[in-house]
Amino acid sequence: MAEHEEKHEESLMEKMSDKIHGHDSSSSSSDSDDDKSSKSSMKAKVFRLFGRERPVHHVLGGGKPADIFLWRNKKISSGALGVATVIWALFELFEYYLLTLVCHLLILALAILFLWSNATTFINKSPPRIPEIQIPKDPVLEFAQALRFEINRAFTVLRDIASGRDLKKFLSVIAGLWVLSIAGSWCNFLTLFYIVFVLLHTVPVLYEKYEDKVDPFAEKAMHGIKKQYAVFDAKVLSKIPRGPLKQKKKD
Repeated sequence: MAEHEEKHEESLMEKMSDKIHGHDSSSSSSDSDDDKSSKSSMKAKVFRLFGRERPVHHVLGGGKPADIFLWRNKKISSGALGVATVIWALFELFEYYLLTLVCHLLILALAILFLWSNATTFINKSPPRIPEIQIPKDPVLEFAQALRFEINRAFTVLRDIASGRDLKKFLSVIAGLWVLSIAGSWCNFLTLFYIVFVLLHTVPVLYEKYEDKVDPFAEKAMHGIKKQYAVFDAKVLSKIPRGPLKQKKKD
């Protein structure tokens, strides 16, 4: 009987220890889940450049253009960058003109196709199949409609700026146009376009790779800019008399 009681007590102790260990493991798992959720919430609250909440791919519009800029397909991205470099070199380094280049390319293509078509009769081979090229209607209309929408939106923004409703936006646009005019005095439009094209193929992919290191520096820079703007607003902008639209709104 004494041995039976001792065995019964040992089994009860084992069950209690199993329950305690099970509770500890469940509590530790819940703690780890809480840590993961807190870490994910902290990651969600991390400062992102320009206040974005979506990945860089979605910010660039998604689709094939974003894939090209972010080098998702290295062959297409390198090909686009190579073609742009060749075009820039032809017009800037070799000083080709657009009409001259187009005419020379057409002469070369027509001469090759003409000689090939006539040479097939002597070498007993089929002539080249020249496809019929036609510009589709729907993509052209979609592009024209999108361009019309963007132009009208730009006109609306310029009208709002010129009406004196937003002084901050007015100063930012003036500063942007001034910087653009300085860049235009350094190089022509083609070189400026090529520089922007190269930047679009390098900056987004580098930012996507090192965004966790870039965003903290960007956050510090944004805080510094906001402080300087607050000082400038208190000393200069607040002393500028407002237009009639502001006074009417206040009344």
